[in-house]
Amino acid sequence: MEIIYSPKVAKALGGVSLAVLLNYLIRISKETNNSPKLRMTRDELESATGLSPIERETAIHKLTFQGLIAYQLRDNNILEFTLSSSNLEKFLENIDNSEQNPDTVTIPKPKADPHFNTAHRPISVAVTPNYRFDSPWESQQQFEAFQRKLLEHFKQKGLPNPAAWTFKVIDSISKGIVSPLWDDFVNGVPLETSQQVQRPWEIAVGQPYPAFEEERTQYYVHRGEPIDSALAKARRDLRNPQFAKDLWEGFLRKCDRVADDALKAQKMGVKTPYLPSAFQGKNAITKEDVMNKLSQLASPSLPPQAKETSEPPSRPSLSTLQESYAKPMGKNIIKKLISQHPEWNYAIEDGQVVDRVDP
Repeated sequence: MEIIYSPKVAKALGGVSLAVLLNYLIRISKETNNSPKLRMTRDELESATGLSPIERETAIHKLTFQGLIAYQLRDNNILEFTLSSSNLEKFLENIDNSEQNPDTVTIPKPKADPHFNTAHRPISVAVTPNYRFDSPWESQQQFEAFQRKLLEHFKQKGLPNPAAWTFKVIDSISKGIVSPLWDDFVNGVPLETSQQVQRPWEIAVGQPYPAFEEERTQYYVHRGEPIDSALAKARRDLRNPQFAKDLWEGFLRKCDRVADDALKAQKMGVKTPYLPSAFQGKNAITKEDVMNKLSQLASPSLPPQAKETSEPPSRPSLSTLQESYAKPMGKNIIKKLISQHPEWNYAIEDGQVVDRVDP
């Protein structure tokens, strides 16, 4: 029983590395008087065949699957191979019979093991060449505009890694999944608009009635929470649809009771019936209002200047300037005023505002 490496043998086995390994094992078996069991180390096998570890392991696995050899790993890193004489003879006979038609070479199937399931070849799925999923965007420019819109949207929401979220949306759409974000983009409305629902307790999406929000805020204030913490907890509660629905029903009952009491008071002659603080209109606090108030506190309390006239501004008192200069935020302002009005005869010496006017 002898086998010589050739392209036909490699093709029949399924690879060059399989033919090299099988040829080596047959030669070693002949040198050891056709011993069915062959033992060697990995290094010896690699040195004799020149196969890399990956090629070696792949060849061993495929030859074992084809039933031509059996393989075991013994202690001390010893590899033990057993040649299947019957399957090798059939394999060689098939090669001899296929000299005029190499494509007819077949490999004998391994005998079925009653204790183990027969190994099956991987099931391959036919895929159309150059297959691409259809996408809803009509041009590259529209596609890029949608990506930028998504990226900015996820940035505004404060999500970590907005680029990753953008990729997930684009990838899902390209696979045929319907996306409301794309519908919003095409319709020219802010993203996630179609997914937002206005609740009965909201004057706009995500904006509850001011009295309802104030009522919940006062609930936490009366429990000892600071105003900022109370407002945060109140808004958290109203963002929970089921919990806010229960609160809203209780709030409506309270409103109904307050309205009945106010109507009774009016019938009794009360001109201005009492209403809880939550029902009294309050102007929204803006950043500009707060900054204006803080700037007034930080600025020196100088007399208000009239509109620009030909007369120079009146000279402020030394005590007023000294008091304003002592404040951290007032030093630069006082320095600027003194430099702009030398006629006041004030100066800053040793970190103090002094009067230069002769006594």
